[in-house]
Amino acid sequence: MKSSTMNMKNILFGGAMAFSMIATAGNEDRVGSAGASHLLVNPWARSAAFGDAGISSVNGLEATYTNIAGLAFTDKTQIKFNYSNWMGSAGISMNSAGIAQRISETDVIAVSVQSLNYGDIPITTVANPEGNIGFFSPRANIFNVGYARAFSQSIYGGINFKVISSSISNLKSSGMAIDAGIRYVTGERDQIKFGIALKNVGPVMRYKGDGLAQQVDYLSSGFTASLEERSANFEMPSLLSIGGSYDFLLGGPKSKPAIGTTTETSAAQHKLTLALGFTANSFSYDQFRLGLDYGMVGEKVAFNLRGGFVYERNILSVENRSNALVGPTAGFSLDALVGQNKTALGIEYCARFAGIFGIIHTIGATIDLK
Repeated sequence: MKSSTMNMKNILFGGAMAFSMIATAGNEDRVGSAGASHLLVNPWARSAAFGDAGISSVNGLEATYTNIAGLAFTDKTQIKFNYSNWMGSAGISMNSAGIAQRISETDVIAVSVQSLNYGDIPITTVANPEGNIGFFSPRANIFNVGYARAFSQSIYGGINFKVISSSISNLKSSGMAIDAGIRYVTGERDQIKFGIALKNVGPVMRYKGDGLAQQVDYLSSGFTASLEERSANFEMPSLLSIGGSYDFLLGGPKSKPAIGTTTETSAAQHKLTLALGFTANSFSYDQFRLGLDYGMVGEKVAFNLRGGFVYERNILSVENRSNALVGPTAGFSLDALVGQNKTALGIEYCARFAGIFGIIHTIGATIDLK
């Protein structure tokens, strides 16, 4: 067993080193040249309110976005539904849903889907520049299948497979990507955590469809032919995230939980989590993240208040700012603990301040069976 654990440590360390070389291969000259940018959108309210800093601390289904290794901390079954008014008043809706299920003492699987609906847009042509010939609805979807495992009381890892698609009326693109992550937990009461996650690694994508076809008239013969243009390939917005967190626990010691569960290692009724994170983006500026999460647990209710801040280069320059998803974030969650097993029935909210786009509101509900 000891030899197996050591081998797993070597594998995870080697994989993290290889992943880091891949994810940091980009440079600032490539900013904005990747596609599938909806892969960079966190659909979940609780972790988004944390400034996406919970690379080492976010647990359950929300970890499928932040660091898939955190999925291993699902108690039994978790179901989530979230909605966002993406980019504030832009009229874009983002819906997310998923389920995580523990299948053994050490293994957890999850399935989730995210869908962006851009609303109805009038169809225009050269002959009909004013429209009045119908509407089309652009969409972008992500389908996730994740797996995480607890290798010991300290080491957790996971992998997430994504199917990505985006479409308009006569063009569509689809592809696949992989996320991978690890988490290391230590401390007398497991209050110290470190995490590393590689995201959005996959082959190039391209658009295909009738929208690339052009009608050509040959004057010499009088024939008409359809010629199809080729779209350029585009890469995934791959990135590497590294983070750490510390839990300030108030209360007496408690027995150590079973491997992979989210049961606290302290009888504390209050907990403050401080998290720091760094994201190395291959196709945009690197980002630094700070998150604070204050939690209070009672006999019948649990309450969390969260805040975060995301910093990147040129954040204070309106003209040169390249990303709307920087700056402060805030939110809360409220869970009713019902039944003998303290099943959590909760609601959550997050506000992301997106500059000229206004405030992005994310609301949702969570059912956590224990």
